[in-house]
Amino acid sequence: MQTKYSIVKQAIKSKILDGTFQPHQKISSESELMKQFSVSRHTVRLAIGELVNQGWLYREQGSGTFCADRSKLEEGQNVKNQKNIAIITTYISDYIFPSIIRGAESYLSQQGYHVSLFSTNNDHKNERKFLESILTQQFDGVIIEPTKSAMSNPNINYYLNLERKNIPYIMINAYYDELEPLSITLNDEVGGLLQTEHLIELGHKNIVGFFKNDDSQGSKRMKGYLKAHRRHGLLLNPNHIITYKTEEKHLKPAEELDKLLSLPEAERPTALVCYNDELAIMLLDVLRKRKLQVPRDISVIGFDDSFLAEVSEVKLTTISHPQSEIGKVAAETILNIINSSHANPKKTKGNFDSIVFEPELVIRSSTAKIK
Repeated sequence: MQTKYSIVKQAIKSKILDGTFQPHQKISSESELMKQFSVSRHTVRLAIGELVNQGWLYREQGSGTFCADRSKLEEGQNVKNQKNIAIITTYISDYIFPSIIRGAESYLSQQGYHVSLFSTNNDHKNERKFLESILTQQFDGVIIEPTKSAMSNPNINYYLNLERKNIPYIMINAYYDELEPLSITLNDEVGGLLQTEHLIELGHKNIVGFFKNDDSQGSKRMKGYLKAHRRHGLLLNPNHIITYKTEEKHLKPAEELDKLLSLPEAERPTALVCYNDELAIMLLDVLRKRKLQVPRDISVIGFDDSFLAEVSEVKLTTISHPQSEIGKVAAETILNIINSSHANPKKTKGNFDSIVFEPELVIRSSTAKIK
């Protein structure tokens, strides 16, 4: 359990790292901090005293406490810590993420860079913690997969502080639209279109789509799903769009599919568009329990062409995802930015372009013409 003074200390430090307190700016008074955290003056002074000793703050007699200018100190640290790159992803060991990370790590290691990996577990609090760590340790650059990219991000100030400190970063798989960052992504909308159009061309009309709605990939894949229906003049049943949050992924999609399969036969879905291969494998379990055969009774299409697409008894039709290639291109890009800024400090990410990979349909045995 954190002590009261450490909570106060971390809160002040966080405001410095997210840029709320700028160098030489006066911080909140002792009385304000006492009121804000419901602590004694002794606790506040203890927290401030440690931050002064560690070079985060300085005092001026009769004027108050101010945010220190750490730029000189950080420049010195940066010389010692050169050739360090941070990679922040939502997950490290799950699903397609090891392939993405290997693609980046392999290239960076060949170029003599040390790579530090951070996993947010798709949680904004973890993202903030790792951004604070990166701002403190002065990495040369950062490759970031944003957390819940379809939602308003509470950590935007930390990214703005990376920019103020000239620490280059690029985003992979998705991006925070308000920041307009350099990004390496897949055309998820086209992917969703390809998934759905493939099923429509096989004669399916009752197509249910499952989309994760707290990241932008899910939103864009759903957009492609809707676009395919419109393009082919198919009326879409609103009940055929199932959305879920990260925290619901192990329960809600399966529960919703079970309800749909309980409908009269004429109203049941004949095909499923899945947010990714991981979800498709989970939904295959529901179909198995219902004694439905894929693709004879129902077609299923995944997304990402992950290792899961070929490990089950039903080989998944899916959409390609350049997993390791995205990692490698992200690594090449961040080093190009770093090298360019060393040669010309005025050269920024504005001189580089975001990259969007185009997906392809990979046909296997989980989809078939409707009976």
